[in-house]
Amino acid sequence: MTDTVLDPTRDQLPRFSIRQTRDKRALDAALNEDRAYAAYALGHLEDELFCHSTFWIAEGSTGSGVVLHSQAMGQTLFVGGDPTAVDAILSLHPGPRFTYLTTSSPDHEEVIRRSHTLADGLHMARMAVTRASFEAVQGSVRRLRGPNVRELNALYASEAAGYYSSAHIERGVYFGAYRDGRMVAAAGTHIVAPNVGVAVVGNVFTDPGYRGQGLATLVTSHVTDDLLNRGCSLVALTVDPTNTPAVRAYSRLGYERGSTVIEARARRRDFLGVGAWFRRRMARRGTHRGEAQERATGRPPRTGPKHNPNDKGAHE
Repeated sequence: MTDTVLDPTRDQLPRFSIRQTRDKRALDAALNEDRAYAAYALGHLEDELFCHSTFWIAEGSTGSGVVLHSQAMGQTLFVGGDPTAVDAILSLHPGPRFTYLTTSSPDHEEVIRRSHTLADGLHMARMAVTRASFEAVQGSVRRLRGPNVRELNALYASEAAGYYSSAHIERGVYFGAYRDGRMVAAAGTHIVAPNVGVAVVGNVFTDPGYRGQGLATLVTSHVTDDLLNRGCSLVALTVDPTNTPAVRAYSRLGYERGSTVIEARARRRDFLGVGAWFRRRMARRGTHRGEAQERATGRPPRTGPKHNPNDKGAHE
């Protein structure tokens, strides 16, 4: 005979106080437990990104959680902390109809699937480096500026790796390696937040004909060194853990492997947002240090195997 585990009734569910906050100190403290994991969200505390960001904090008996909805670089979503707290926030504030999940942990996947469908999921590894652990690699590279955007996009287009504007290059930190007068490798950034002390490296790419020569390591080294010199005390990146050459290259620079993170395209299940609107109407309201506060329950994740983000039918 098999035991059946039923979901607890609403009265038995953990309760949370939920607030939207612009308090950067409170947000920094809430994201401080694993700064490498939270690097994308921490970077949005930088003024340039903060004005396009909406942060929610939930606090309750099982812990605290943070959800970020941002329009700074397209529609993006970050979740961190206690999964049950994240569930409580997303039940009231699932965000826009379409977004990109930049950071979540495997423990969050089930609760995110209650409010969103996920597609093109990636299980990645977060790696991070500090000045103390960084090991620079020397070699000839060029700092890239806005006028270099055409050749940078030509490099990325060789494997449809992305398209960027000159303004994007100017705002970030990009270096390129050249052979025979042509750019054959480049690395850049997703987040540069020296006032917060974090940065996120990305867009590392080498022309297929020039791989195996250490060029990705070289350009990543120069980007990392520049960021550390700017005051970014922690520099993070995300890598496919099965990409052994990439992991080895970043490890050579002093990057250390940390949390597993999930990225995916996300679509809100509630097409019109009526369910979340009704739940917000029903949520008891109050104030916390002058900020509006809602009270809601969260459903803990069920125990069991984690789900594949590409398995779109698992919870349809």
